[in-house]
Amino acid sequence: MKNVFGIAVRTTVVTLILTGIIYPFVMTGLAQVLFPWRANGSLVTDEKGQVVGSELIAQGFSNPAYFQPRPSAAGEKGYDATSSSGSNLGPTSKKLQDRIRDDLKRLKAENPEATGPVPAELVTTSASGLDPHLSPEAMLWQLPRVAKARDVAAERVKAVVDANMEGRTFGVLGERRVNVLLVNLALDRQFGRPAAFPVQEKTDKKDRAIDSALFTEKIQ
Repeated sequence: MKNVFGIAVRTTVVTLILTGIIYPFVMTGLAQVLFPWRANGSLVTDEKGQVVGSELIAQGFSNPAYFQPRPSAAGEKGYDATSSSGSNLGPTSKKLQDRIRDDLKRLKAENPEATGPVPAELVTTSASGLDPHLSPEAMLWQLPRVAKARDVAAERVKAVVDANMEGRTFGVLGERRVNVLLVNLALDRQFGRPAAFPVQEKTDKKDRAIDSALFTEKIQ
């Protein structure tokens, strides 16, 4: 019994040291040496050098001078990096149908000069609720609103979008896409930060609008 107990204790200690201490430290060290930017969260900064978010996490924007990402079901107010999830609502869900109907109405009201139907991704959440990308079509659909709010030619805004276009991964996986946060930051760098959008008070205390001239999620 003593021999068996001794072997079990030694095995536990060795395994704990190897997998609980040495392995994590080695992997963390390699990550910091090989790709430190990715290992530290792919953080991005504004024109002042202040960290305003992560390239991997979507943020909500309500100021008309910014492109809007997909809606989010992550957390109570959406875009909560600590509560990544989808809505888990099926196509027959009345709650989902009501939410999509309200979003369609809002998007059409906010984008009166947009042509064509509202892109489906602008009214559907991603599985994570934090997808930072939109298709080129969804970006261009919003372009007239952004250009008008910034008082610049639509062609100049489109040039910024085109400059931030991401191709397929390894040339074959996925589709072309645009990171909404990076484009909004590029717009601020080129045209300046727009005036603060007035905060609108809502009756629901759990869902108050914020001043979207500032980014809604800032990673400390």
